[in-house]
Amino acid sequence: MPPKATGQRRRPSQERAVATREHLLDTAARLFGERGIANTSTNRIAAEAGVSIGTVYRYFADRSVMVEELLARLLESVEQRLTERVFGLGDRPILEQVTSVLEAVSDELAAKASLVRALAAGVQFYSSGIPEFEPRLRLLAKVIVIQLLGPGDDHRYDVMAFVLINTGFAAVLRASALEVSSTERREAIAMTAEMIAAWAEAERDGVVA
Repeated sequence: MPPKATGQRRRPSQERAVATREHLLDTAARLFGERGIANTSTNRIAAEAGVSIGTVYRYFADRSVMVEELLARLLESVEQRLTERVFGLGDRPILEQVTSVLEAVSDELAAKASLVRALAAGVQFYSSGIPEFEPRLRLLAKVIVIQLLGPGDDHRYDVMAFVLINTGFAAVLRASALEVSSTERREAIAMTAEMIAAWAEAERDGVVA
């Protein structure tokens, strides 16, 4: 995992301080999405947020810490939506389960598409970013595999979870981050779901046999 940004300030506990910190993050997220991370200075964030630059530095040592925080928030929102969807599928057909999971992730990323693009573009500059999704989501991917196939070889399921993240999730990420229509995104998700479902069904049949 890439090294974490240094200089994280102590998290505020008072309600007003918490609100100020969240306002700064919301402002940074909007500006990063509109202008890109490299083209957004802390001075610009302060001006847009209506606070002094000193207030920004009271909560964040530098811009890279904001990037870390925004990435963490995005990861948490995706994980929450994915977890809710995974545990609400029951015994539905494999294709329906896979499609539902991919749509859940896609909807969350598409809602924040400009920020996702900015984070992806800033990976090399900040040694952080979208690749952190993989280790964070691999456990949930393994849960999906177990739900689809039932009990099986643990190591094999670890490998399958890795493949699922690097095919299904990668396709969803690209479809959500690129400037494509909702129809094109849904078509890409449907085709990806069909491929994964066919693979899962073949694996399940092999396990049953």
